[in-house]
Amino acid sequence: MSDEDYVYDEESGEWMPASQLADRTAAPTTVEVRDAVGNVLTDGDQVTLIKDLNVKGAGQTLKRGTVIKSIRLTGDEQEIDCRYEGIKGLVLRAEFVRKR
Repeated sequence: MSDEDYVYDEESGEWMPASQLADRTAAPTTVEVRDAVGNVLTDGDQVTLIKDLNVKGAGQTLKRGTVIKSIRLTGDEQEIDCRYEGIKGLVLRAEFVRKR
């Protein structure tokens, strides 16, 4: 038997060696973001809007077919951060875009 300490992992409900738990928590969790048709999105992709969207606070409507360049993933599986001329801090839902 080893002298290693065992700790309780609340996520799995099991007792495990402390080193194994540290390895499990250190592994990065990646979020897979998919567009409206199921394509996987990554940072830097270009997307096209599939629906007219009213932008709150900007008093502007983004029309269907508008191309958004160089998106960034936010860590949420349904939100993407992007830039568009005249609109700062634009966050779109992945369900309204299609990978170009």
